[in-house]
Amino acid sequence: MDRRTEGVRVLTGEPEKAVVRLSIPIMISNLVFTLYNFADGVWVAGLGAESLSAIGLFMPLFFMFVSLSLGLGIGTSSAIARKIGAGDKRGADNVATHSLVIAAMLSIVILSTYFRLEQILALLGASGKVLEEALTYGRIVVAGSMFIVFNNVAVGILNGEGNTKRSMYANVAGSLLNIALDPVLIYVAGLGIAGAAYASVLSMVFSSLLIVYWMFYNSKTYVRVSFREFSPSRQIVFDILRVGLPSAFSMLTMSFSLIFINAMIVRVSSADGIAVFTSAWRVVHFGFIPMFGLSGAGTAVMGAAFGARNIEKLERAYRYAIKVAVIIEAVLVVLFISLAGYLAMFFTYSEASARIYGMLVETLRILPVFLVFAPLGILTVSLFQGIGRGENAFAITVLRTIVFQLSFAYIFAFLLGLGFDGIVYGVVLGNILASSVAFLWGRSVIGKLKRECC
Repeated sequence: MDRRTEGVRVLTGEPEKAVVRLSIPIMISNLVFTLYNFADGVWVAGLGAESLSAIGLFMPLFFMFVSLSLGLGIGTSSAIARKIGAGDKRGADNVATHSLVIAAMLSIVILSTYFRLEQILALLGASGKVLEEALTYGRIVVAGSMFIVFNNVAVGILNGEGNTKRSMYANVAGSLLNIALDPVLIYVAGLGIAGAAYASVLSMVFSSLLIVYWMFYNSKTYVRVSFREFSPSRQIVFDILRVGLPSAFSMLTMSFSLIFINAMIVRVSSADGIAVFTSAWRVVHFGFIPMFGLSGAGTAVMGAAFGARNIEKLERAYRYAIKVAVIIEAVLVVLFISLAGYLAMFFTYSEASARIYGMLVETLRILPVFLVFAPLGILTVSLFQGIGRGENAFAITVLRTIVFQLSFAYIFAFLLGLGFDGIVYGVVLGNILASSVAFLWGRSVIGKLKRECC
């Protein structure tokens, strides 16, 4: 029996309403997660600039782990949404089961990095006390990485069926637990930076338990996972990975870009420069919340429309999501720039980190500018993911992070001699140009789909 849930009805209904209704839970989930990430940085800042730099240097490696699992989750969400749009309930169930099998394999690969972590962190530029702190933090997080993978893939399953509320509940519960545990484990228990890592892992375990209950012991989800009925299918694996792998590689490209940016910062500045940039990025990340919410909803909505071969509905969802995102980002950028002095205080309240205050304020007045243009690129990536063209989404990310962002950062920092400020200018300009090119490409592809279908 094909039992359509509220999420499925919204997913296949009016695109404007679907984009808004499905994106709000994702935004709330991302907001709480970003608050946790922000609070994590604030609590660690109390340990000193070295500890803050240690997390900053581990961040690209951690982002690589997250990228692989998020990419798999996006591929799962897209494949499930397209199956639902085409009215193939059994196919959607099979996609979900395949995704969890792939997730288990991915977890084993990530866990294998535990034994080479010290060498990897040293290659990323960590040394001395910063390396010691990064290794303590990283080993704990890597040991719990299986929960990162499961959570992101399971959330992809829920979002693909339009069940963004349940994914929100799991993520919010885990993030709030993390926020509560941070000060207790870092300071009260005296675990220092290890306490921050344990708080992160425990929160992921809690979120995983909630999702396991809903998916295997609760009958309120539309898509059902059944390992008893699992039958390997190359076509399903291809459908997931065609979007999932390019999505993961796209985020890995962003991770590699951060690694190179960190390397450039070390050359023109110091460990303080790393602390400034990563702290500013934590603030800027709040600006991604609306875009990621609209993007996650957009992938599912546009995927369902594409599965039903309704290109007119797909285009409406695309344009509406961009319009809403640009308006929101413009407001947020004004707030970030206006409140830069106050925001910087969150990361410089201790005597050990007070020296980076002025540099951080200046960075916070420049870096957020690109957010106004970012929806043009991010929602175009969502479009390509929704229609199953992950390779196009990957190309956009390479254009942004490698071709434009790193190139301009290098030119401004080294060739023009602007140092750390030049890196910030390069990041801003690179994102603006790449997003503009992506939008033109997205419009062109939609026009071609219209001609093919109509």
